[in-house]
Amino acid sequence: MFTAERIADKKDWITGATGDWEIIIGLEIHAQVASKAKLFSGASTEFGAEPNTQVSLVDAAMPGMLPVLNEFCVEQAVRTGFGLNAEINLYSRFDRKNYFYPDLPQGYQISQLYHPIVGEGEIEVDVDGSDPIMVGIERLHLEQDAGKSIHDLDPSATYVDLNRCGVALMEIVSKPDMRSSAEAAGYVKKIRSLVRYLETCDGDMEKGNLRADVNVSVRKPGGELGTRCEIKNVNSMRFIAQAIEYEARRQIEILEDGGEIDQETRLFNADTGKTRTMRSKEDAHDYRYFPCPDLLPVKLSQEYVDGIQAKLPELPDAKRSRFVNEYGLSVYDASVLVSDREKSAYYEAVAKGNDKKLSANWVINEVFGKLNKEGIEIKDSPVSASANNAIVNMVVDKTISGKIAKQVFEICWNEGGEPAAIVEDRGLKQVTDTGAIEAMIDEIIAANPDQAAKAKDKPKTLGWFVGQVMKASGGKANPQAVNQLLRAKLLE
Repeated sequence: MFTAERIADKKDWITGATGDWEIIIGLEIHAQVASKAKLFSGASTEFGAEPNTQVSLVDAAMPGMLPVLNEFCVEQAVRTGFGLNAEINLYSRFDRKNYFYPDLPQGYQISQLYHPIVGEGEIEVDVDGSDPIMVGIERLHLEQDAGKSIHDLDPSATYVDLNRCGVALMEIVSKPDMRSSAEAAGYVKKIRSLVRYLETCDGDMEKGNLRADVNVSVRKPGGELGTRCEIKNVNSMRFIAQAIEYEARRQIEILEDGGEIDQETRLFNADTGKTRTMRSKEDAHDYRYFPCPDLLPVKLSQEYVDGIQAKLPELPDAKRSRFVNEYGLSVYDASVLVSDREKSAYYEAVAKGNDKKLSANWVINEVFGKLNKEGIEIKDSPVSASANNAIVNMVVDKTISGKIAKQVFEICWNEGGEPAAIVEDRGLKQVTDTGAIEAMIDEIIAANPDQAAKAKDKPKTLGWFVGQVMKASGGKANPQAVNQLLRAKLLE
């Protein structure tokens, strides 16, 4: 497993006034457990409810109310642990983390520190333009979320919404193995993909269901680790990258001016692209952790853990290998297709019974391209996977050409309908009658004798004739037949 001793590639170093610097990055990802109830109460976790309408007596810390552990949240944490290739601890324990916030009614958070439910692991992370890296996982622990303080409803008062109070979180703590903002963004993307495949978190960063605390320090390449600063609650891959870049340069400027880095917690301002001080950084002893007296230790049987493992879905890395080895796809295409569980399922539905490479090209270029252009998620696509399966199938059996296929797709997107019926009703079937195609070719050659005379000396002229034939046929002529006939008439 990689550790903080790994030295970044030179391309990832930052050059300051005194030479090169290396960034050391570790992330704490908070992933909201996909559960209808909270970690220690039966209150709902549904997003968007009216303030303080999803708060049980336990969440509000009413006297005498005791927490009861949600077993489903435990199962979700174990599932995620397997996705992280991590050790599942059969014994874990909840602690009280003592601090005061107005939106934390208990005056402490129930969390895990010394005995987390998931121990060390590691995952492979793809980085744009570079070889994959391995990032170590320190632990995954369960904890309850706090409520929300609202400061902008009244100029002289703060309001508190406790709907989120007690919502189950999985905190996934990485080792400090990342050396650039690109690696950190790739890591978050991989974690998000994993939890979505496992259905243990919906990964919705806009709703705050997956967010990251980013730990950044700098050092001379290969030198001693520097003092780290933590940037709290960053909720997009782009903001994570921006926060790291700014914070690293801020620390380098301080060190090069002879100053020292204060260990502190900072906030990132997305409008300015800068970080600012929030508070001095606490250590574990500042929170006075001790075992939660209201909860027994969690003891899992090996049989229980094995049962969870047996029900795991195929995960992204395994699916990518299958697409490459069984379907003959490139690593890049396979990576694009497996980046999201819904996208990979959509692709497999399109590819069923069809040429796998052709299906991959169609889905990536036509379907994903259109979705990106329109800003639509795959689940909201107006053209179903079965409709695209039919379109690709008609290309494979030469009922329509690739050009006509794009036209059919646009009709399905804008007007709906079944691809086969659209092709039939609108006369879009490919012309495969060589006699009809040859007649068109003869007519075009006769009308362009000068161009035809150049063909033998300039074979590229053939492309011009192909275009003319396709134009004359309304794009319905079989391209292979057109090329074969033109070669026979002009080049041989």
